[in-house]
Amino acid sequence: MAIYLVTGANRGIGYEYCRQLQARGDNAIAVCRQATVELKALGVRVEEGIDVTCDDSVANLHKRLGETKIDVLINNAAIVKRVTLEHLDVDSIREQFEVNALGALRVTQVLLPRLKAGAKLVMMTSRMGSIADNTSGSSYGYRMSKVALSMAGKSLSLDLKPRGIAVAILHPGLVQTRMTNFNNSGITPEVSVRGLLARIEELSLENTGTFWHSNGEVLPW
Repeated sequence: MAIYLVTGANRGIGYEYCRQLQARGDNAIAVCRQATVELKALGVRVEEGIDVTCDDSVANLHKRLGETKIDVLINNAAIVKRVTLEHLDVDSIREQFEVNALGALRVTQVLLPRLKAGAKLVMMTSRMGSIADNTSGSSYGYRMSKVALSMAGKSLSLDLKPRGIAVAILHPGLVQTRMTNFNNSGITPEVSVRGLLARIEELSLENTGTFWHSNGEVLPW
């Protein structure tokens, strides 16, 4: 029975991670700023009031966890705000960097002592952070922050390999969540997370640092 810690767990993909992990008998620690009724009803351990952009808040999470070791750390917390060239909002871009990239790196660094050899680290990035795959432009804050997150994941895969910790850089697919306005062209969170968990199961020190789609496709940088 593995222990998974999931940030951004109050809804969407984070919530679905916790639901599926709980259903299959693993232990999920759901981390979020404010827990939803649905998350509390799952019966998983919930640590709310955590802001991944705040050093003190993440340090408080570390303290709350006591002696708990983590088998899989899933950095899922993220925000998306539309930023175009015509309406360039630098503060919005900065906020997306703080949550999407720096937040994940902060959580990883603080909780790293809880990851022993054989543990796994997951960075939930996006295909929108692929430079080679960018054919539509715009979305400056989200795209740029996800490129930064993917780069952090790649560096972590190299830095943590000697410690026996493997890193996956994962794109969930286009998923029907609030973040995508429940896009009808997307897959359900259930389908996405089923694929994501399969990728995590396949993760090893041999394929650490790979950028995967939830369906198993290796994506271009």
